[in-house]
Amino acid sequence: MLQTLREQKLYAQFSKCEFWLEFVAFLRHVVLGKGIKAYPKKIEAVQSWPRPTLVAEIMSFLGLEGYCCRFVQGYSSIAAPLNRLTQKGVSFHWFDDCEASFQKLKTAWTTIPVLVFPSSLGMYTVYCDNSR
Repeated sequence: MLQTLREQKLYAQFSKCEFWLEFVAFLRHVVLGKGIKAYPKKIEAVQSWPRPTLVAEIMSFLGLEGYCCRFVQGYSSIAAPLNRLTQKGVSFHWFDDCEASFQKLKTAWTTIPVLVFPSSLGMYTVYCDNSR
């Protein structure tokens, strides 16, 4: 890291530097030596989120959830009932599938994995979570 700074002719003030940290909070993520995990305050915000009663509240929730879509496998499928309610011309009716989607997304936050950095020691299979 210090070599890269030197090569780019950037200089750090030693009194503001921290070394040998186990993790760093950066851009609302927690960066660990082994990967990236979600920011704890975001997790708390989602877990305490009340059931939406307006389209604007669903959009706010999905906006916050959009932050975590990379951490939740099958996010677009899970969020589909809520996304449907935000479409123009669709009346707001909170059905069981909406409640299940809302609760499943909130629960997914409690079990968010750490996204690990890829290793150069092998082959990878890439799975794509495409929205329909």
